[in-house]
Amino acid sequence: MTALASVPPTTAATGPPVRFRDLLASEWIKMRSLRSTPWTIGLTILFVVGSSAVATLADNTARSGPAGFLPYDAYPPAGYWTLILVAGSIGALTAVSEYSSGLIRTTTVAVPARGSVVLAKAAVTAVLWTAVGTAASTGSFLVSQAVLDGHRAGVPITHPGVLRALVASALLAPVCALVGLGLGVLLRHAAGTMVASLFTLLMLPPMFSESERWSADINHAMVSAAWKRLVQNWEPDPGSLGYTATVPGSWLVYAIWPLVTVALAVLVVRHRDV
Repeated sequence: MTALASVPPTTAATGPPVRFRDLLASEWIKMRSLRSTPWTIGLTILFVVGSSAVATLADNTARSGPAGFLPYDAYPPAGYWTLILVAGSIGALTAVSEYSSGLIRTTTVAVPARGSVVLAKAAVTAVLWTAVGTAASTGSFLVSQAVLDGHRAGVPITHPGVLRALVASALLAPVCALVGLGLGVLLRHAAGTMVASLFTLLMLPPMFSESERWSADINHAMVSAAWKRLVQNWEPDPGSLGYTATVPGSWLVYAIWPLVTVALAVLVVRHRDV
């Protein structure tokens, strides 16, 4: 009998570990490869800026003479409700599309650190939608002031309340996109995520008035209500029977919503199967 030669054990060839910047590059490629993304973003910015022009042209009071900064001409709710809807939906689709197509399985095989994948998605989403929000917010202000300057009713960016409204309107897009992304990772279902995003960001706040303290507290904890307070440049009426949100509290709402939803998404995705 011939003795079998001993064969040394083999190990699977492994490449270098995936770096976080590689994940960022991968998520950016995924996002820009969708042909609908630039069209959706471009049309959204055009609609938001156009709604500002329409609101300013329709406001006879604003064009009758210097009246200070009128935030709902530069930042009309109709345009920014649309921005909330689109940003939340696209943010949700960033995660849900991978689950529906099965691409998430390939991603998790290549990168077992699922939490890092979610954080990379969040980082790319935040940067993209901050740029979109800044373009929409700056464009809205410039267009409204171009209309008002023709009637000598414009105000500079240093006017009280202008810079805060501009920054709050710019950050509204990334906040909503990150909330949508977090909901998408948590729910993993396109229709359910869209409904949850729409309900949370747009439909829930009007259900709570400011006439009772408990109801006002819930209303003020919503993103859209925080945006309305930050854009508002007048102080609350001391004789009002309602409860008004504070500016620091509204900025806190802006920070808490994306942090909590993304943190929950990272936590959940680490402890469940794809």
